[in-house]
Amino acid sequence: MQLHENHSLAAYNTFGIDVKADFFVKVQHLSELKLILSNPLYLRLPKLFLGGGSNILFCSDFKGLVVHLELKGIEDLGDGLIKVQAGENWHHFVLWSLSKGYFGIENLSLIPGNVGAAPMQNIGAYGVELKDVFEHLEAYHIATGEIHNFDCASCRFGYRESVFKNIHKGAYVILSVTFKLRCNANVDTDYGIISEVLNNRGILTPTPKDVSDAVIFIRESKLPDPKEIGNSGSFFKNPVLSLSDFEPIKKNHADVPFYPSGTGQVKVPAAWLIEKAGWKGKRIGNYGVHEKQALVLVNYGGAKGSDIYKLALDIQSSVENQFGVHLNMEVNIIH
Repeated sequence: MQLHENHSLAAYNTFGIDVKADFFVKVQHLSELKLILSNPLYLRLPKLFLGGGSNILFCSDFKGLVVHLELKGIEDLGDGLIKVQAGENWHHFVLWSLSKGYFGIENLSLIPGNVGAAPMQNIGAYGVELKDVFEHLEAYHIATGEIHNFDCASCRFGYRESVFKNIHKGAYVILSVTFKLRCNANVDTDYGIISEVLNNRGILTPTPKDVSDAVIFIRESKLPDPKEIGNSGSFFKNPVLSLSDFEPIKKNHADVPFYPSGTGQVKVPAAWLIEKAGWKGKRIGNYGVHEKQALVLVNYGGAKGSDIYKLALDIQSSVENQFGVHLNMEVNIIH
């Protein structure tokens, strides 16, 4: 374990924002994490824990300690229970599960980031959320040095939400996540575009691998590769509206897509709202909104995080003025 000072974070965030951390360290074992967090030199410093860096936007240098978590390992506990260390890449885990005959997360293929970040925002895509396959997780309590277990109820999962984004924000480091996967090959193809891709391929009885391949195709056709264009995937959450708030939008825009989301509520695609407000494909110098997916803000190279954040604020204001809808950011903003 080696501590670095004034260390660039450009390689550790998918936006590729070149900011620096006062102190930076990689940890590959729990013992190393305990050692660095108990060091008197760093006890009072602000701390940031990074995994894949896929859901974060740096607006300035980080005046504190950045810990890059590289805890690795996948353990088959039997009966579909799979324990995965926080530093494992999420998509690699999806592919591993398919190769071992475990199913349930194929709809979540190609979501960027590491396993440790997945419960924080209850990742979801194409009709499936992490909570659907979640068993429990282990987390290191920074204040006491204790390891606490969280089951599904204690995580309080919501739409892109968990206790780790609100009441426990900054209090824990997620160490591992245990999943309950299926051993049968039943698939979820209710999400329309998946069925469309499978039908176009002439697949009438799809396997989980077929569904995974379809999801990968869909995501690659719409979302830029962070290795080529800096981005964090979806920047905004899809807003959930009451029927009374939705009616004026429907009245003025008969083509608005929407999906039921609980009693008396509907979910409206944020991408549609952003596109209708005129932002899709808009470029401002070396940053902007992706030409194929309005939910994705991009760094074409050399952009500042503060510029991208200002763009996000402008999009929020524009959508609110036009539709009366406030878009919440899905990305963690570091000022």
